[in-house]
Amino acid sequence: MTSFTIIGTGSMAGAIGGVLAGGGSPVTHVAHGEVGTVPLTGDVVILAVPYPAVDEIIAAYDEQLGGKTVVDITNPLDFETFDSLVVPAGSSAAAQIQAKLPGSTVLKAFNTTFAATLGNKQIGGLATTVLIAGDDAGAKSALAAAITAGGVAALDAGSLARAHELEAIGFLQLTLAVGEKLPWTGGFAVAG
Repeated sequence: MTSFTIIGTGSMAGAIGGVLAGGGSPVTHVAHGEVGTVPLTGDVVILAVPYPAVDEIIAAYDEQLGGKTVVDITNPLDFETFDSLVVPAGSSAAAQIQAKLPGSTVLKAFNTTFAATLGNKQIGGLATTVLIAGDDAGAKSALAAAITAGGVAALDAGSLARAHELEAIGFLQLTLAVGEKLPWTGGFAVAG
């Protein structure tokens, strides 16, 4: 069974950990103050932190991340204005992370869901669906299996290049929620 280390202890980290543990996966957490001092024991490392914290984590764990699957959940927003993304046009946070971690397999996931919809496993009466983008089919399949075992749907959204579109969806969803046009218990659902 795939084991997970989640870097972060906020609401998203807790919700993701709850889904994965609910499906039987071993889950450990690393708090912000523990970064660099606690080893990464999971087969998969989930970056459940704001995008600006990613460089510090990569610097602290560069060697330990080699050979691991790294899941980026960030939405690289300009959190001062909420009117733009802070990655180069046409790129994504996940692509930037992959470039810094060439020995790792980077996946984009969880950035189009809110913690409440992961915890409830529903959104608007439909199953919460985690969209997963990445270039390694085996890594995506392993993550999807752990998510679905925890009672949440998972959908392969394509290659890592699709992280750009997933971050655009996450950006729109967050700006709608901040603008109180969408509740934090809502969001976008996948209807089949």
